[in-house]
Amino acid sequence: MNISATAEGLAAEPKTLVESAYRALRRDIIEGRLAPDEKLRVEHLKDNYGVGAGTLREALSLLISDALVISQGQRGFRVAPVSLEDFEDITRTRVMLECNALRQSIAMGDDAWEANLLAAFHRLAKAEEKRIGSEDREEWEERNRIFHEVLIAACPSRWLKHFLSILYHQAERYRRMSLYLQPIPRDIHVEHEALLHAAMNRDADKAADILSEHIQLTFRSVQSIPVEQLNEKRHA
Repeated sequence: MNISATAEGLAAEPKTLVESAYRALRRDIIEGRLAPDEKLRVEHLKDNYGVGAGTLREALSLLISDALVISQGQRGFRVAPVSLEDFEDITRTRVMLECNALRQSIAMGDDAWEANLLAAFHRLAKAEEKRIGSEDREEWEERNRIFHEVLIAACPSRWLKHFLSILYHQAERYRRMSLYLQPIPRDIHVEHEALLHAAMNRDADKAADILSEHIQLTFRSVQSIPVEQLNEKRHA
């Protein structure tokens, strides 16, 4: 028996379990099944997620890096709270950076960028047509993220795209609240279509204006949700 190979195999299993627990916890936090500021008791949660206490703590530590969980020293873990002030800051910073990145991407984008953008929009439109159940919402979220990434893909700044990825994921929990509670009417497909056309027409000013409004409309949507609904637990 190759002892070193066996050790590597054993080492790989906990990493897989950590990743699995991390993804499940992250999904439940973002979707509100674990409510903002809820205490995360490891001894209770480990059975729910089918992992050991050590594995769960590692997963929670990763979520601290995502700013979705906060550590309270000897008092354990809690789901990170939500606030309009936090989301306003995320929104303002994202508008500033993403509109800049979009302008650069429109200026630098080639035929391959255009083709990728059309393909990303087509897949997103298909997901928008059937966004009903939780699985459909997951598909839409993934394709929405890809569409926004492709829009700025031709921007040459690696750091700008890195910071925007962080901001996008930070906004995800708030965006899902907006989509789930639907406090104000909006046609997201029309918003995306207008953004696509402006980008394809290389109209950077119009595209930036549409993108800015698109991002800020999500903030205004969350802003209209009563505070008690922002912090309530949702059930699958």
